[in-house]
Amino acid sequence: MEKQRSFSIKPTRLLVFSFTISSSLLLVFFFSIWVLNRTPLIPQATQLQFNESSLSLGFKSLQVQAFAGFNKNFTYHAARNTTPVDTHFRIPDISSGNSVASVIGKVQIKENEYGVSDGGNQSEVGKGTSATKSYSKNDDNSSKRIDASSDERIGEKMTSKCDISNGRWVFDESYPLYTNGSCPFVDEGFSCQVNGRPDKDYFKWRWQPHDCNIPRFNAVKMLELLRGKRLVFVGDSINRNQWESMLCLLKGAIKDPKRVYETHGRRITKEKGNYSFKFVDYKCTVEYYVTHFLVHESKARVGQKRVPTLRIDSIDRGTSRWKGADILVFNTAHWWSHYKTKAGVNYYQEGDKVHPHLDVSVAFRRALITWASWVDKHINPHKTRVFFRSSAPSHFRGGQWNSGGHCKEATQPLNNISGINYPEKNIIAEEVIKQMKTPVILLNITNLSEYRIDGHPSVYGRKPDKGSSSSVQDCSHWCLPGIPDTWNELLYFYLLYKEIQSST
Repeated sequence: MEKQRSFSIKPTRLLVFSFTISSSLLLVFFFSIWVLNRTPLIPQATQLQFNESSLSLGFKSLQVQAFAGFNKNFTYHAARNTTPVDTHFRIPDISSGNSVASVIGKVQIKENEYGVSDGGNQSEVGKGTSATKSYSKNDDNSSKRIDASSDERIGEKMTSKCDISNGRWVFDESYPLYTNGSCPFVDEGFSCQVNGRPDKDYFKWRWQPHDCNIPRFNAVKMLELLRGKRLVFVGDSINRNQWESMLCLLKGAIKDPKRVYETHGRRITKEKGNYSFKFVDYKCTVEYYVTHFLVHESKARVGQKRVPTLRIDSIDRGTSRWKGADILVFNTAHWWSHYKTKAGVNYYQEGDKVHPHLDVSVAFRRALITWASWVDKHINPHKTRVFFRSSAPSHFRGGQWNSGGHCKEATQPLNNISGINYPEKNIIAEEVIKQMKTPVILLNITNLSEYRIDGHPSVYGRKPDKGSSSSVQDCSHWCLPGIPDTWNELLYFYLLYKEIQSST
Protein backbone atom coordinates (compact mmCIF):
# COMPACT_ATOMS: atom_id res chain seq x y z
CA MET A 1 0.00 0.00 0.00
CA GLU A 2 1.36 3.35 -1.10
CA LYS A 3 2.17 5.83 1.61
CA GLN A 4 0.20 9.08 1.68
CA ARG A 5 2.23 12.12 0.77
CA SER A 6 2.47 14.82 3.40
CA PHE A 7 1.98 18.46 2.26
CA SER A 8 4.69 20.83 3.47
CA ILE A 9 6.21 24.16 2.40
CA LYS A 10 9.82 24.81 2.66
CA PRO A 11 10.89 27.90 4.58
CA THR A 12 12.53 29.42 1.48
CA ARG A 13 9.36 29.23 -0.54
CA LEU A 14 7.32 30.74 2.32
CA LEU A 15 9.64 33.73 2.45
CA VAL A 16 9.38 34.34 -1.31
CA PHE A 17 5.57 34.05 -1.20
CA SER A 18 5.29 36.56 1.68
CA PHE A 19 7.58 39.03 -0.06
CA THR A 20 5.52 38.85 -3.26
CA ILE A 21 2.24 39.53 -1.46
CA SER A 22 3.70 42.47 0.52
CA SER A 23 5.23 44.03 -2.59
CA SER A 24 1.93 43.79 -4.43
CA LEU A 25 0.04 45.50 -1.62
CA LEU A 26 2.59 48.30 -1.42
CA LEU A 27 2.45 48.77 -5.18
CA VAL A 28 -1.34 49.06 -5.10
CA PHE A 29 -1.20 51.56 -2.19
CA PHE A 30 1.33 53.88 -3.85
CA PHE A 31 -0.46 53.65 -7.21
CA SER A 32 -3.71 54.73 -5.54
CA ILE A 33 -2.02 57.75 -3.94
CA TRP A 34 -0.50 58.71 -7.29
CA VAL A 35 -3.88 58.52 -9.02
CA LEU A 36 -5.53 60.70 -6.35
CA ASN A 37 -2.81 63.32 -6.61
CA ARG A 38 -3.05 63.39 -10.40
CA THR A 39 -6.85 63.90 -10.39
CA PRO A 40 -7.71 67.66 -10.01
CA LEU A 41 -10.43 68.66 -7.60
CA ILE A 42 -13.09 71.01 -8.99
CA PRO A 43 -12.45 74.28 -7.21
CA GLN A 44 -15.14 76.54 -5.89
CA ALA A 45 -13.78 79.34 -8.01
CA THR A 46 -14.51 82.84 -6.95
CA GLN A 47 -16.23 84.48 -9.88
CA LEU A 48 -16.68 88.12 -10.62
CA GLN A 49 -19.14 88.59 -13.43
CA PHE A 50 -20.54 91.74 -14.86
CA ASN A 51 -23.37 90.45 -16.93
CA GLU A 52 -24.03 93.34 -19.27
CA SER A 53 -24.21 95.27 -16.06
CA SER A 54 -26.33 98.39 -16.00
CA LEU A 55 -24.77 100.16 -13.08
CA SER A 56 -24.17 103.17 -15.34
CA LEU A 57 -20.50 103.33 -14.53
CA GLY A 58 -18.77 103.13 -17.89
CA PHE A 59 -21.86 102.36 -19.81
CA LYS A 60 -21.99 102.10 -23.52
CA SER A 61 -25.66 102.73 -23.96
CA LEU A 62 -28.37 104.24 -21.83
CA GLN A 63 -31.99 103.48 -22.47
CA VAL A 64 -34.78 105.49 -20.93
CA GLN A 65 -38.33 104.32 -20.93
CA ALA A 66 -40.49 107.17 -19.78
CA PHE A 67 -44.11 106.90 -18.85
CA ALA A 68 -46.75 109.38 -17.75
CA GLY A 69 -46.37 111.62 -20.75
CA PHE A 70 -42.66 111.00 -21.45
CA ASN A 71 -42.91 108.24 -24.00
CA LYS A 72 -39.47 108.44 -25.58
CA ASN A 73 -36.48 106.15 -26.10
CA PHE A 74 -32.91 107.38 -26.07
CA THR A 75 -29.62 105.70 -26.90
CA TYR A 76 -26.32 107.08 -25.74
CA HIS A 77 -22.92 105.93 -26.98
CA ALA A 78 -20.16 106.55 -24.49
CA ALA A 79 -16.39 106.77 -24.88
CA ARG A 80 -14.89 103.85 -26.77
CA ASN A 81 -12.48 102.89 -24.05
CA THR A 82 -15.21 102.12 -21.54
CA THR A 83 -16.30 98.65 -20.55
CA PRO A 84 -19.48 97.64 -22.39
CA VAL A 85 -22.22 98.04 -19.85
CA ASP A 86 -25.91 98.61 -20.47
CA THR A 87 -27.57 101.13 -18.25
CA HIS A 88 -31.30 101.42 -18.02
CA PHE A 89 -33.32 104.14 -16.44
CA ARG A 90 -36.47 102.37 -15.42
CA ILE A 91 -39.60 104.17 -14.31
CA PRO A 92 -41.40 101.55 -12.26
CA ASP A 93 -45.12 101.68 -11.76
CA ILE A 94 -46.41 102.68 -8.37
CA SER A 95 -49.90 102.24 -7.10
CA SER A 96 -50.99 105.67 -8.25
CA GLY A 97 -49.75 105.06 -11.78
CA ASN A 98 -47.28 107.92 -11.59
CA SER A 99 -43.75 107.59 -12.88
CA VAL A 100 -40.70 107.13 -10.70
CA ALA A 101 -37.38 106.78 -12.51
CA SER A 102 -34.36 104.95 -11.15
CA VAL A 103 -30.90 103.99 -12.24
CA ILE A 104 -30.80 100.22 -12.60
CA GLY A 105 -27.58 98.66 -11.38
CA LYS A 106 -27.48 95.07 -12.54
CA VAL A 107 -24.32 93.63 -11.04
CA GLN A 108 -23.56 89.96 -10.59
CA ILE A 109 -20.86 89.45 -7.97
CA LYS A 110 -20.02 86.17 -6.27
CA GLU A 111 -17.95 86.00 -3.09
CA ASN A 112 -16.30 89.34 -3.77
CA GLU A 113 -14.03 91.10 -1.31
CA TYR A 114 -16.18 94.22 -1.26
CA GLY A 115 -19.09 92.64 0.55
CA VAL A 116 -21.97 93.28 -1.85
CA SER A 117 -24.47 90.69 -0.74
CA ASP A 118 -28.06 89.60 -0.46
CA GLY A 119 -30.46 91.76 1.51
CA GLY A 120 -31.47 91.39 5.11
CA ASN A 121 -34.84 91.67 6.83
CA GLN A 122 -34.63 94.47 9.36
CA SER A 123 -37.68 96.54 10.19
CA GLU A 124 -38.43 98.30 6.96
CA VAL A 125 -40.32 100.91 5.03
CA GLY A 126 -40.51 101.39 1.31
CA LYS A 127 -41.08 97.86 0.05
CA GLY A 128 -41.37 98.47 -3.67
CA THR A 129 -42.60 101.97 -4.01
CA SER A 130 -44.67 101.85 -0.86
CA ALA A 131 -44.04 100.23 2.48
CA THR A 132 -45.59 96.83 3.08
CA LYS A 133 -44.22 96.30 6.56
CA SER A 134 -44.37 98.45 9.65
CA TYR A 135 -41.22 100.41 10.38
CA SER A 136 -41.69 100.04 14.11
CA LYS A 137 -38.43 99.23 15.87
CA ASN A 138 -40.26 96.77 18.11
CA ASP A 139 -41.66 94.69 15.26
CA ASP A 140 -41.24 91.02 16.16
CA ASN A 141 -40.58 90.18 12.54
CA SER A 142 -37.46 92.31 12.47
CA SER A 143 -34.25 90.46 11.75
CA LYS A 144 -31.13 90.48 13.88
CA ARG A 145 -29.24 93.75 14.06
CA ILE A 146 -26.29 94.51 11.88
CA ASP A 147 -22.87 93.64 13.24
CA ALA A 148 -21.27 97.07 13.18
CA SER A 149 -17.76 95.59 13.36
CA SER A 150 -18.18 93.90 9.98
CA ASP A 151 -17.79 96.84 7.65
CA GLU A 152 -17.77 94.89 4.43
CA ARG A 153 -19.73 91.64 4.97
CA ILE A 154 -16.88 89.78 3.28
CA GLY A 155 -17.71 86.49 1.61
CA GLU A 156 -21.44 86.94 1.24
CA LYS A 157 -22.90 86.27 -2.18
CA MET A 158 -24.95 88.51 -4.36
CA THR A 159 -25.99 86.62 -7.44
CA SER A 160 -29.20 88.47 -8.33
CA LYS A 161 -29.33 91.63 -10.40
CA CYS A 162 -29.39 94.70 -8.24
CA ASP A 163 -31.19 98.01 -8.67
CA ILE A 164 -29.68 99.95 -5.79
CA SER A 165 -32.08 102.87 -6.13
CA ASN A 166 -35.16 100.70 -5.63
CA GLY A 167 -35.56 99.44 -2.10
CA ARG A 168 -36.71 100.22 1.43
CA TRP A 169 -35.48 101.81 4.64
CA VAL A 170 -34.58 99.45 7.49
CA PHE A 171 -34.00 100.46 11.10
CA ASP A 172 -30.40 99.71 12.06
CA GLU A 173 -29.01 100.38 15.55
CA SER A 174 -25.43 100.40 14.22
CA TYR A 175 -26.07 103.74 12.55
CA PRO A 176 -25.17 106.61 12.36
CA LEU A 177 -21.62 106.31 11.05
CA TYR A 178 -20.57 109.48 12.92
CA THR A 179 -22.07 112.01 15.34
CA ASN A 180 -22.15 115.78 15.61
CA GLY A 181 -19.66 115.41 18.45
CA SER A 182 -17.18 113.44 16.33
CA CYS A 183 -17.37 115.69 13.27
CA PRO A 184 -16.55 119.41 13.37
CA PHE A 185 -17.45 119.97 9.71
CA VAL A 186 -21.24 120.22 10.01
CA ASP A 187 -22.42 123.81 9.83
CA GLU A 188 -25.15 125.14 12.06
CA GLY A 189 -27.97 124.71 9.57
CA PHE A 190 -27.53 120.92 9.47
CA SER A 191 -26.57 120.29 13.12
CA CYS A 192 -30.02 119.30 14.29
CA GLN A 193 -28.93 117.55 17.49
CA VAL A 194 -26.77 120.49 18.54
CA ASN A 195 -29.71 122.77 17.85
CA GLY A 196 -31.93 120.84 20.22
CA ARG A 197 -33.72 118.20 18.18
CA PRO A 198 -34.87 115.69 20.80
CA ASP A 199 -35.54 112.53 18.73
CA LYS A 200 -32.76 110.35 17.32
CA ASP A 201 -34.44 107.67 15.24
CA TYR A 202 -34.07 109.65 12.02
CA PHE A 203 -30.35 108.86 11.68
CA LYS A 204 -30.70 105.14 12.41
CA TRP A 205 -32.29 104.12 9.12
CA ARG A 206 -30.27 102.32 6.44
CA TRP A 207 -31.22 102.07 2.78
CA GLN A 208 -31.75 98.48 1.67
CA PRO A 209 -32.08 97.71 -2.06
CA HIS A 210 -34.55 94.92 -2.75
CA ASP A 211 -32.13 92.58 -4.55
CA CYS A 212 -28.84 93.02 -2.72
CA ASN A 213 -26.96 94.92 -0.03
CA ILE A 214 -24.86 97.95 -0.77
CA PRO A 215 -21.58 97.81 1.17
CA ARG A 216 -21.41 99.74 4.39
CA PHE A 217 -19.35 102.89 3.96
CA ASN A 218 -15.72 102.18 4.77
CA ALA A 219 -13.78 105.41 5.27
CA VAL A 220 -10.36 103.79 4.88
CA LYS A 221 -11.28 102.14 1.58
CA MET A 222 -12.88 105.32 0.32
CA LEU A 223 -9.76 107.30 1.14
CA GLU A 224 -7.68 104.69 -0.65
CA LEU A 225 -9.90 105.15 -3.70
CA LEU A 226 -9.28 108.90 -3.40
CA ARG A 227 -5.53 108.68 -2.76
CA GLY A 228 -3.79 111.42 -4.74
CA LYS A 229 -7.07 112.63 -6.24
CA ARG A 230 -9.58 115.49 -6.13
CA LEU A 231 -13.21 114.79 -5.25
CA VAL A 232 -15.20 117.92 -6.15
CA PHE A 233 -18.85 118.71 -5.40
CA VAL A 234 -20.34 121.48 -7.55
CA GLY A 235 -23.83 122.82 -7.01
CA ASP A 236 -26.27 124.41 -4.60
CA SER A 237 -26.63 124.12 -0.83
CA ILE A 238 -28.08 120.61 -1.13
CA ASN A 239 -24.78 119.55 -2.67
CA ARG A 240 -23.02 121.31 0.21
CA ASN A 241 -25.18 119.12 2.45
CA GLN A 242 -23.77 116.03 0.74
CA TRP A 243 -20.22 117.39 0.73
CA GLU A 244 -20.28 118.01 4.51
CA SER A 245 -21.59 114.48 4.97
CA MET A 246 -18.66 113.11 2.96
CA LEU A 247 -16.16 115.06 5.09
CA CYS A 248 -17.67 113.60 8.25
CA LEU A 249 -17.71 110.06 6.87
CA LEU A 250 -14.06 110.27 5.84
CA LYS A 251 -12.87 111.88 9.05
CA GLY A 252 -13.73 108.66 10.87
CA ALA A 253 -10.57 107.13 9.41
CA ILE A 254 -8.27 109.96 10.53
CA LYS A 255 -6.91 109.71 14.07
CA ASP A 256 -5.05 113.02 14.14
CA PRO A 257 -7.49 115.90 13.43
CA LYS A 258 -4.58 118.10 12.37
CA ARG A 259 -4.12 115.85 9.34
CA VAL A 260 -7.34 117.25 7.84
CA TYR A 261 -7.63 120.97 7.19
CA GLU A 262 -9.17 123.57 4.88
CA THR A 263 -6.45 124.72 2.54
CA HIS A 264 -7.34 128.43 2.92
CA GLY A 265 -8.07 128.26 6.64
CA ARG A 266 -11.80 128.83 6.12
CA ARG A 267 -14.44 127.73 8.58
CA ILE A 268 -17.56 126.18 7.04
CA THR A 269 -20.48 128.59 7.09
CA LYS A 270 -23.41 129.37 4.84
CA GLU A 271 -21.82 132.65 3.80
CA LYS A 272 -18.67 131.33 2.10
CA GLY A 273 -19.22 129.04 -0.86
CA ASN A 274 -15.85 127.58 -1.85
CA TYR A 275 -13.88 125.08 0.23
CA SER A 276 -11.07 122.58 -0.25
CA PHE A 277 -10.25 120.15 2.56
CA LYS A 278 -6.97 118.28 2.36
CA PHE A 279 -6.51 114.80 3.81
CA VAL A 280 -2.75 114.89 4.27
CA ASP A 281 -2.10 111.17 4.76
CA TYR A 282 -3.86 110.32 1.50
CA LYS A 283 -2.74 113.38 -0.50
CA CYS A 284 -6.31 113.99 -1.62
CA THR A 285 -8.77 116.88 -1.41
CA VAL A 286 -12.54 116.94 -0.96
CA GLU A 287 -13.86 120.22 -2.35
CA TYR A 288 -17.09 122.16 -2.73
CA TYR A 289 -17.84 125.05 -5.09
CA VAL A 290 -21.15 126.83 -5.00
CA THR A 291 -23.25 127.48 -8.07
CA HIS A 292 -27.01 127.66 -7.84
CA PHE A 293 -27.79 127.03 -11.50
CA LEU A 294 -24.52 125.74 -13.09
CA VAL A 295 -24.87 128.71 -15.48
CA HIS A 296 -23.88 132.34 -15.05
CA GLU A 297 -25.86 134.64 -12.78
CA SER A 298 -25.56 138.05 -14.39
CA LYS A 299 -27.22 141.46 -14.77
CA ALA A 300 -28.73 143.20 -17.76
CA ARG A 301 -30.61 146.37 -18.56
CA VAL A 302 -34.36 145.97 -18.92
CA GLY A 303 -36.00 149.30 -19.70
CA GLN A 304 -34.46 151.89 -17.43
CA LYS A 305 -33.25 149.43 -14.80
CA ARG A 306 -30.36 147.01 -14.49
CA VAL A 307 -31.81 143.77 -13.15
CA PRO A 308 -30.48 140.32 -12.17
CA THR A 309 -30.63 137.77 -15.00
CA LEU A 310 -29.59 134.18 -15.59
CA ARG A 311 -27.41 133.56 -18.64
CA ILE A 312 -28.70 130.12 -19.60
CA ASP A 313 -26.32 130.08 -22.59
CA SER A 314 -23.18 130.75 -20.52
CA ILE A 315 -21.55 128.42 -17.99
CA ASP A 316 -20.88 129.58 -14.41
CA ARG A 317 -17.73 131.66 -13.94
CA GLY A 318 -16.19 129.23 -11.46
CA THR A 319 -15.32 126.51 -13.96
CA SER A 320 -11.56 126.95 -13.55
CA ARG A 321 -11.91 125.32 -10.12
CA TRP A 322 -13.75 122.32 -11.56
CA LYS A 323 -11.12 121.45 -14.15
CA GLY A 324 -8.59 118.79 -13.26
CA ALA A 325 -10.84 117.03 -10.75
CA ASP A 326 -10.77 113.24 -10.72
CA ILE A 327 -14.37 112.89 -9.54
CA LEU A 328 -17.02 115.57 -10.16
CA VAL A 329 -20.44 115.50 -8.50
CA PHE A 330 -22.80 118.08 -10.01
CA ASN A 331 -26.33 119.08 -9.07
CA THR A 332 -28.85 121.78 -9.71
CA ALA A 333 -32.61 121.87 -9.08
CA HIS A 334 -33.26 123.53 -5.74
CA TRP A 335 -33.17 127.09 -7.11
CA TRP A 336 -35.19 126.40 -10.24
CA SER A 337 -38.46 127.56 -8.73
CA HIS A 338 -40.82 130.26 -9.91
CA TYR A 339 -40.08 132.28 -6.78
CA LYS A 340 -36.30 132.23 -7.13
CA THR A 341 -36.40 132.83 -10.89
CA LYS A 342 -38.94 135.68 -10.77
CA ALA A 343 -41.48 133.37 -12.41
CA GLY A 344 -39.41 133.62 -15.59
CA VAL A 345 -40.34 137.26 -16.19
CA ASN A 346 -37.41 139.31 -17.54
CA TYR A 347 -34.99 136.88 -15.93
CA TYR A 348 -33.60 134.37 -18.45
CA GLN A 349 -31.02 135.76 -20.85
CA GLU A 350 -29.43 134.40 -24.03
CA GLY A 351 -26.84 136.61 -25.69
CA ASP A 352 -28.06 140.18 -25.37
CA LYS A 353 -31.68 139.12 -25.29
CA VAL A 354 -33.58 138.99 -22.01
CA HIS A 355 -36.71 136.90 -22.47
CA PRO A 356 -39.86 138.75 -21.38
CA HIS A 357 -41.15 135.38 -20.20
CA LEU A 358 -39.76 131.86 -20.43
CA ASP A 359 -41.06 128.70 -18.82
CA VAL A 360 -38.79 127.30 -16.11
CA SER A 361 -38.65 123.83 -17.74
CA VAL A 362 -37.51 125.28 -21.05
CA ALA A 363 -34.87 127.41 -19.30
CA PHE A 364 -33.70 124.46 -17.20
CA ARG A 365 -33.20 122.31 -20.31
CA ARG A 366 -31.22 125.04 -22.10
CA ALA A 367 -29.06 125.59 -19.02
CA LEU A 368 -28.28 121.87 -18.75
CA ILE A 369 -27.38 121.77 -22.45
CA THR A 370 -24.93 124.61 -21.76
CA TRP A 371 -23.46 122.61 -18.85
CA ALA A 372 -23.30 119.43 -20.95
CA SER A 373 -21.48 121.25 -23.75
CA TRP A 374 -18.91 122.53 -21.27
CA VAL A 375 -18.36 119.03 -19.84
CA ASP A 376 -17.96 117.49 -23.31
CA LYS A 377 -15.46 120.18 -24.29
CA HIS A 378 -13.36 120.50 -21.13
CA ILE A 379 -13.54 117.18 -19.23
CA ASN A 380 -11.24 114.31 -20.14
CA PRO A 381 -13.24 111.09 -19.55
CA HIS A 382 -9.98 109.12 -19.27
CA LYS A 383 -9.12 111.10 -16.13
CA THR A 384 -12.38 112.38 -14.66
CA ARG A 385 -15.54 110.54 -13.64
CA VAL A 386 -18.64 112.71 -13.77
CA PHE A 387 -21.77 112.27 -11.63
CA PHE A 388 -24.99 114.24 -11.79
CA ARG A 389 -27.10 113.87 -8.65
CA SER A 390 -30.85 113.87 -9.18
CA SER A 391 -33.10 116.31 -7.35
CA ALA A 392 -33.71 115.91 -3.62
CA PRO A 393 -37.36 116.27 -2.54
CA SER A 394 -38.72 118.86 -0.14
CA HIS A 395 -41.48 117.96 2.33
CA PHE A 396 -43.34 121.17 3.12
CA ARG A 397 -46.85 120.54 4.39
CA GLY A 398 -49.50 123.24 4.61
CA GLY A 399 -47.61 125.78 2.51
CA GLN A 400 -44.24 126.58 0.96
CA TRP A 401 -41.01 127.55 2.70
CA ASN A 402 -42.08 131.19 2.85
CA SER A 403 -45.78 130.65 3.53
CA GLY A 404 -46.01 128.51 6.64
CA GLY A 405 -44.91 125.15 5.24
CA HIS A 406 -43.85 122.74 7.98
CA CYS A 407 -42.45 119.26 8.69
CA LYS A 408 -41.58 119.47 12.39
CA GLU A 409 -44.09 116.82 13.45
CA ALA A 410 -42.42 114.10 11.34
CA THR A 411 -40.25 111.70 13.34
CA GLN A 412 -40.57 108.58 11.15
CA PRO A 413 -40.21 107.94 7.40
CA LEU A 414 -43.29 108.03 5.23
CA ASN A 415 -44.92 104.65 4.91
CA ASN A 416 -46.18 105.31 1.40
CA ILE A 417 -45.13 107.62 -1.44
CA SER A 418 -47.73 106.60 -3.99
CA GLY A 419 -49.21 109.57 -5.79
CA ILE A 420 -45.94 111.51 -5.88
CA ASN A 421 -44.86 112.51 -9.38
CA TYR A 422 -41.32 111.92 -10.56
CA PRO A 423 -39.77 115.40 -11.01
CA GLU A 424 -39.76 116.72 -14.55
CA LYS A 425 -36.29 118.17 -13.95
CA ASN A 426 -34.95 114.63 -13.52
CA ILE A 427 -36.51 113.59 -16.82
CA ILE A 428 -34.88 116.58 -18.52
CA ALA A 429 -31.51 115.77 -16.93
CA GLU A 430 -31.73 112.18 -18.16
CA GLU A 431 -32.57 113.33 -21.68
CA VAL A 432 -29.67 115.78 -21.80
CA ILE A 433 -27.20 113.27 -20.37
CA LYS A 434 -28.13 110.77 -23.10
CA GLN A 435 -26.99 113.23 -25.75
CA MET A 436 -23.55 113.76 -24.22
CA LYS A 437 -20.37 112.15 -25.50
CA THR A 438 -18.84 112.17 -22.01
CA PRO A 439 -20.04 109.32 -19.75
CA VAL A 440 -22.11 110.83 -16.93
CA ILE A 441 -23.57 108.77 -14.09
CA LEU A 442 -26.96 109.81 -12.76
CA LEU A 443 -26.80 109.37 -8.99
CA ASN A 444 -30.49 108.82 -8.46
CA ILE A 445 -31.45 109.64 -4.87
CA THR A 446 -34.93 111.05 -5.48
CA ASN A 447 -37.12 108.04 -4.76
CA LEU A 448 -35.27 106.86 -1.65
CA SER A 449 -35.22 110.40 -0.21
CA GLU A 450 -38.93 110.89 -0.86
CA TYR A 451 -39.76 108.64 2.12
CA ARG A 452 -37.66 110.69 4.53
CA ILE A 453 -39.91 113.53 5.65
CA ASP A 454 -38.35 112.98 9.09
CA GLY A 455 -34.83 113.88 7.91
CA HIS A 456 -35.15 117.67 7.58
CA PRO A 457 -33.97 120.28 10.11
CA SER A 458 -37.45 121.86 10.30
CA VAL A 459 -37.11 124.29 13.27
CA TYR A 460 -33.75 122.79 14.30
CA GLY A 461 -31.71 124.52 11.61
CA ARG A 462 -30.50 127.11 14.10
CA LYS A 463 -29.80 127.28 17.81
CA PRO A 464 -32.78 128.05 20.06
CA ASP A 465 -31.11 131.14 21.53
CA LYS A 466 -31.20 132.75 18.08
CA GLY A 467 -34.94 133.14 18.28
CA SER A 468 -36.01 130.65 15.63
CA SER A 469 -39.64 130.92 14.68
CA SER A 470 -41.85 127.88 14.29
CA SER A 471 -43.42 129.62 11.29
CA VAL A 472 -40.14 129.33 9.34
CA GLN A 473 -39.05 125.73 8.90
CA ASP A 474 -36.39 124.11 6.71
CA CYS A 475 -37.98 121.12 4.98
CA SER A 476 -35.55 121.14 2.03
CA HIS A 477 -32.10 120.57 3.54
CA TRP A 478 -31.17 117.55 5.64
CA CYS A 479 -29.90 116.94 9.15
CA LEU A 480 -26.41 115.51 9.55
CA PRO A 481 -25.90 112.74 10.30
CA GLY A 482 -28.78 111.72 8.08
CA ILE A 483 -30.01 111.05 4.58
CA PRO A 484 -27.04 112.56 2.64
CA ASP A 485 -24.89 109.87 4.26
CA THR A 486 -26.89 107.35 2.23
CA TRP A 487 -26.29 109.34 -0.95
CA ASN A 488 -22.57 109.04 -0.25
CA GLU A 489 -22.88 105.32 0.42
CA LEU A 490 -24.32 105.00 -3.08
CA LEU A 491 -21.46 107.11 -4.46
CA TYR A 492 -19.02 104.86 -2.58
CA PHE A 493 -20.69 101.80 -4.08
CA TYR A 494 -20.35 103.19 -7.62
CA LEU A 495 -16.66 103.97 -7.07
CA LEU A 496 -16.05 100.49 -5.64
CA TYR A 497 -17.76 98.99 -8.65
CA LYS A 498 -15.44 100.89 -10.96
CA GLU A 499 -12.47 99.63 -8.95
CA ILE A 500 -13.72 96.05 -9.29
CA GLN A 501 -14.34 96.60 -12.99
CA SER A 502 -10.82 97.98 -13.50
CA SER A 503 -9.21 95.09 -11.62
CA THR A 504 -10.87 92.57 -13.92
